[in-house]
Amino acid sequence: MNTTGLLAVIGLGVLLELLLYLVLRFLTRLDSKAMTVVLILAVIGVHIPWTLLNWRGGDVFAIELGIFVVLAYVLGIVGHRSGTSWHWGPAIIVAFFAMVIAVNVTFVGLAETGITGIFAKLLPQPKSAQVADSRFPGTVPYDYQKKEALYNQYLKQVEEQQARGWRVRKGWRTAPVVGQPQLFLLEVRDAEDQPVSGATVSGTFIRPSNSEHDFSFSMRPDSPGFYVVELEMPLPGVWNLVVTIDRQGDTHEIQATTSVATAGT
Repeated sequence: MNTTGLLAVIGLGVLLELLLYLVLRFLTRLDSKAMTVVLILAVIGVHIPWTLLNWRGGDVFAIELGIFVVLAYVLGIVGHRSGTSWHWGPAIIVAFFAMVIAVNVTFVGLAETGITGIFAKLLPQPKSAQVADSRFPGTVPYDYQKKEALYNQYLKQVEEQQARGWRVRKGWRTAPVVGQPQLFLLEVRDAEDQPVSGATVSGTFIRPSNSEHDFSFSMRPDSPGFYVVELEMPLPGVWNLVVTIDRQGDTHEIQATTSVATAGT
């Protein structure tokens, strides 16, 4: 979830919570403690089920829940201390949670949009003209926390793959250089050392630092058991690789890492 979406959900939640507080304050005879309990129960009863149906990550859930619960506490104090000054104890607690929430929202924003604006001005000037990408959306090839069925299916596939005994060799014909077409080769042989022909071979290069640069490809058969594709890597550095080989319902998957050099080095 992007920062704009996060702030929109928080803003809507705060608005609804304030409306509920006003209804309780002026249309009921509940005291401040009772109103705080009702507000917190309303947050739990509405926000948690909605979050489970629209899961956006544990960090986002924690930020939103913390804001809504702290707001309920603050409104309870406001209702109880109306017309008087705050005690330093509750004020420190509220300030602490407000700081924690602000820091977490800042981290989420930096992870998605990178270091920009005032944060960029605080950093030293770069020594080269190349601009580093400070975003870190990350990459999750198998999100088992969201899809338990996918995890169980993957375990079954691994067991079948080990029993099948296929052997896979892969690599570049020459060392890969960014922006230059290179041949990527793959050889598949079965447990009897016979070439595995007639398979459908596809793969994905995954950029660990930024999933927006991930790209997929398909390989064509070259000779019995051999598959080839010409690729042009868009960025230098480390790439993760996932290759899937499928033949008549048998699926074999391998994972690897490759490093791409900068042109001219």
